[in-house]
Amino acid sequence: MSHSPGTSRRQLLRTCAGGVLAGRTLSGQGRTPSSRVVIARDRALRGGGATPDSSRLLKLLDRAVQSCFDTGSAAEAWHKVARPGEVVGLKVNCLAGKGISTHVVLTQAICERLQQAGIPRKDILIWDRLNDDLDSAGFRVSVDRNGIRCVGNDEWGYEEELLVHGSAGSLVCNSLARVCHAVINLPVLKDHSIVGVTLALKNFFGAIHNPNKYHMNAGDPYVADVYMLPPIRDKVRVTICDALSAAYEGGPSYMPQWTWPFNGLMVSRDPVALDYTGWQIIEKKRAEMGMKPLKAEGREPKYIATAADARHRLGTCDPARIEQIEV
Repeated sequence: MSHSPGTSRRQLLRTCAGGVLAGRTLSGQGRTPSSRVVIARDRALRGGGATPDSSRLLKLLDRAVQSCFDTGSAAEAWHKVARPGEVVGLKVNCLAGKGISTHVVLTQAICERLQQAGIPRKDILIWDRLNDDLDSAGFRVSVDRNGIRCVGNDEWGYEEELLVHGSAGSLVCNSLARVCHAVINLPVLKDHSIVGVTLALKNFFGAIHNPNKYHMNAGDPYVADVYMLPPIRDKVRVTICDALSAAYEGGPSYMPQWTWPFNGLMVSRDPVALDYTGWQIIEKKRAEMGMKPLKAEGREPKYIATAADARHRLGTCDPARIEQIEV
């Protein structure tokens, strides 16, 4: 769905509500996914330094995932994320190097919990678009079949068949299409200079061969259409958004003057609800810093509402239907 420049807030909310009322079910689970968004923060996460404390981060992660899945323990929640016998992909975002990419320490914590849930190291795959991007963010590229693998799409390439949905026609990377059974989406809470924000939905521009084609009209409807490609739509189990550091301007590159220590994580099974919530956090920070809202700059992320409409049904961006929990 394309929205005119004059689309009202009421019209956008009506579209968002339509998406959740259509009741898209979570792949393989036969029920409506929760539109719960958990925001977990720890102001002492970094102590007196710049690097997050790994033990505090692990506790923060457990708290957030347990609340997201509404289980009696963190261990029970991790068993819902993936099952033994599945290859689990961690889709990181490393475009901006160490400044504002998915933190290595966060992926290490997730890998630890997956192994405790019965997923062996050989069945965990960390991936992004380019080996160089992974390297610049502090990851070690590896194709060792006996350990945790870490590869860019340039290592294993793309499928030969073009997948099409709406405005999107793309080759999907082999890491996602052929290797992974389940995916944990690990975007970063940050601004994007063209499409407004880059969070759960847009992180999968890193799964296709031609993301440069999809930035027109502030990414609408392209971001939503790309997420609808079956290997993406069907395999993502949960989004754990890295909000340890966040950016309210200048993204997706690292601009330290517009970055702040949010010291948190955002976790949800509804990528649209997470994107809507993250967008509001960024708008609030922009207002605090005396900056214009994204709409005034011509980059309001309308693709979030498109992802919720009756043709996509990827989740909801109606704030009345989002259960936001802070832990």
